[in-house]
Amino acid sequence: MSSALDPTVAALGPGDRLAGVFACVRKDRASGRSGPYLAIDLRDRTGTIAARVFRDVDRWDGAFDRGDVVQVSGTVDRYRDGLVAELTAVRRVDPESVDPARFLPVAYRDLDELDGFLEGLAGEVGDPAFGALLRELMEDEALRRAWRKAPCSIAGHHAYLGGLLEHTVAVGALANEVCVHHPGLNRDLLLTATIVHDLGRTREFRYGAEIDRTEVGELLGHIELGLRIISEPARRAGLDEQRWSHLAHCVLTHHGPERAGGRFRSAEAAALFRLNAVDASIKDALEHGLGNG
Repeated sequence: MSSALDPTVAALGPGDRLAGVFACVRKDRASGRSGPYLAIDLRDRTGTIAARVFRDVDRWDGAFDRGDVVQVSGTVDRYRDGLVAELTAVRRVDPESVDPARFLPVAYRDLDELDGFLEGLAGEVGDPAFGALLRELMEDEALRRAWRKAPCSIAGHHAYLGGLLEHTVAVGALANEVCVHHPGLNRDLLLTATIVHDLGRTREFRYGAEIDRTEVGELLGHIELGLRIISEPARRAGLDEQRWSHLAHCVLTHHGPERAGGRFRSAEAAALFRLNAVDASIKDALEHGLGNG
């Protein structure tokens, strides 16, 4: 397995040895004057390099596919106006054994700082039952790791590692501000809902050469997954039927009221829907532009 000392794509030059873990983002079998070969593109967080396999082509062709995380070894040379690596070995590795930040985009904001903001938001909830629910979620180390890793989407807003945490904190901050201007809102309900509304994203995605959806993410979607994540902790925290119903309604309708009979049944649910859309649409415009509309 590669180490932190392995050279990045951006640092490679002619004559360098290439050894490490990369995302395979292209794989084609082609034929040249000397017979068949594999044409591959390898990517890490710093860039992409073309690679070729000329020896034992049949053996290595069956060892990996496009979209895999691969361990490679070979040498780099200059070809025409660019660099090409000639590989002597390439094999698939378990993506769970590799930090996906090696080859997937990562949030610009500091994740430790965002974690602190998230805990601060949770600490502002005064309702004992909602507070107990959030404390249990904050103390779940596996959930917190997944929360830090997950994006919000594959190609839309916050489509990078850490995007979910960044989005959650942003929506929570907006909710805090809205409650100042609209004191009639149930602040504890709205803050709790903003913190948990996208937790299903932690189970929606898997991380290989690209961000993709898990099978359960495809089948159920992040809203259903999120409700499953919080239902048992909510019971242990002592949420009564009214609190649970209002919180679940907010989660169900944060992309619109269609999943709840076509109507928002609380001002807090309507507020979460709008605040979620504000942050998502602003981030999408900053990252992808305003389009032609």
